[in-house]
Amino acid sequence: MNDRFQDIRDGVRALCAQFPDAYFRKVDEARGYPDEFVDALTKAGWLAALIPQEYGGSGLGLAEASIIMEEINRCGGNSGACHGQMYNMGTLLRHGSEAQKRKYLPGIATGALRLQSMAVTEPTTGTDTTKLKTSAQRKGDRYVVNGQKVWISRVQHSDLMILLARTTPFAEVKRKSDGMSIFIVDLHHTIGKGLVVRPIANMVNHETNELFFDSLEIPAENLLGEEGKGFKYILDGLNAERTLIAAECIGDGYWFIDRAAKYANERIVFDRPIGKNQGVQFPLAEAYIEIEAANLMRFRACELFDSHLQCGAEANMAKYLAAKASWEAANACLQTHGGFGFASEYDVERKFRETRLYQVAPISTNLILSYIAEHVLGLPRSF
Repeated sequence: MNDRFQDIRDGVRALCAQFPDAYFRKVDEARGYPDEFVDALTKAGWLAALIPQEYGGSGLGLAEASIIMEEINRCGGNSGACHGQMYNMGTLLRHGSEAQKRKYLPGIATGALRLQSMAVTEPTTGTDTTKLKTSAQRKGDRYVVNGQKVWISRVQHSDLMILLARTTPFAEVKRKSDGMSIFIVDLHHTIGKGLVVRPIANMVNHETNELFFDSLEIPAENLLGEEGKGFKYILDGLNAERTLIAAECIGDGYWFIDRAAKYANERIVFDRPIGKNQGVQFPLAEAYIEIEAANLMRFRACELFDSHLQCGAEANMAKYLAAKASWEAANACLQTHGGFGFASEYDVERKFRETRLYQVAPISTNLILSYIAEHVLGLPRSF
């Protein structure tokens, strides 16, 4: 079958070959960050795929960007270390002023600047974003920010961060989605100067944090777009985010199937390869079928997004199907390996932990089901 993305696949695979399983295993064991890998991706231009050529990027579409994310995971890496740069940059690109885009995008494209982080979620509101409490009050030529965020990834490995905060109190807005605004935050000038970052230890080697804002001053010129329109701007980027996450899950799924099939062919028990047993074959075959189906929905979402058409349902369904398929493939792979699947040297347990995250984040499967029920099936809103 002809793959129009083969050149991209070959290029990413060649780069990933320089960072074998042992590299990611070592990073995972140290609970570290794959700096060398992310730097290599950046220098090769892969993380600038969605940035227009006029700002130093490749000017590619979401389909091409999704292939890059897929191949990183399919090669045994973890796109979670760098995927934020793909979709966070979109907020700046779509809603920033020309001056802001020319100030930041060329540096992001070359790697001189990293925009890997977006601060939206809060401890008391979770997915109920319109109830967020972090405030940004205008005072002359600056905004003063107070509040708290949680589960904010890659702050320690970013130069810039997208921040969503309330500029109009909830009690004073006509619609609950009004009154929130987006800012671009220079982390080098804010950490320790009104912003405190506290790492959160977690089961996946994923750098994520709590943020505490105490009278943090942000220049008014760092407001992206119009004041009060921030919630709309955030929603604008979610379809790209969910489609890219779906691609990562698909990459994970293929990795699990490839590893399991290889092991099942080589592992001899009772004088025969365990792959001859239907109890081993069927879970792998079923998982592969589900990955292939999710793959089709991923490309459907990309097609619509790149054509500037509505794709909310398709992006959500792609993320749901891919996260479910990768998790089923992970379970089948671990079961195929038996006890060896729990040994770090096989890398199954590391990838097993990594792919489990996508049942929960960046949006849980239950909320996707609620979205489809309400917006596609016309059922009453359940929350």
